[in-house]
Amino acid sequence: MTLLDGKELASKIKAEITKEVATMIDRGEKAPHLAAVLVGEDPASQTYVNSKEKNSREVGMISSVYRYPASISERELLEVVDFLNEDGEIDGFIVQLPLPRHIDEQKVIERILPSKDIDGFHPVNLGRMMLGLPAFLPATPMGIMTLLERYGVETKGKYCVVLGRSHIVGTPVSILLSRKASPGNCTVTLCHSLTTDIPKITREADILVVAMGKQHFVGAGMVKKDAVVIDVGMHRIPDETKKSGFRLTGDVDFDAVARKCSAITPVPGGVGPMTIVSLLQNTLKAVTR
Repeated sequence: MTLLDGKELASKIKAEITKEVATMIDRGEKAPHLAAVLVGEDPASQTYVNSKEKNSREVGMISSVYRYPASISERELLEVVDFLNEDGEIDGFIVQLPLPRHIDEQKVIERILPSKDIDGFHPVNLGRMMLGLPAFLPATPMGIMTLLERYGVETKGKYCVVLGRSHIVGTPVSILLSRKASPGNCTVTLCHSLTTDIPKITREADILVVAMGKQHFVGAGMVKKDAVVIDVGMHRIPDETKKSGFRLTGDVDFDAVARKCSAITPVPGGVGPMTIVSLLQNTLKAVTR
């Protein structure tokens, strides 16, 4: 069984990015600058933004975080987006989701310039992705594709099942895996909460991507022998033995499934680090474009 170690791979890619950023600076160019807008006090969002800030600085990029209370109005937030769109010093930025209920997330996403949309959520970027045109890819699907590519996982002609149809992970990764590209050229089935007899479908999968948001949703009985399993889930479990008071686990029962599959991502240390490094790659692309 091969462990698809996203933490190790992300470290290697960060070294590549660091070298490229240093070369840009040596040429007299400014360092790439990415920004994040954080609204409210959601712990998971704060952790993600802090990690993005830490990693961007490690590769020599400039990182800015704009923090606002959950009470910010939709109009005020859209004005922040307009400001970042017009700021020539900022190459790309994200508005961290989820947003408070009184703010229309889609309206905010569509307000971001596609050329600065390093999250890859703008309809222009999603449309270009579907057509196979150059675009900013959503960070988590991009990270998954990079994992498959760098670990040499064969995808051509394979049957892939994706669990979860969100526009952040499930739907875009199903498109990327089915595209005429490498990695890609899979036959893909996209399942969701209303799909009947999911275990019957997953047992046929050569590659299984799990993004259901349900702890240990996939057990050994749902996985084909020697399948490749990508676990996108992230759940906090109380654990008094940990300094933090919790441990992380995924949508896949790792201990049970790992014995059966040919390759699997761990949680933590699998898809998560690849999501962050994909944002850095998109920021670098924003500069070079």
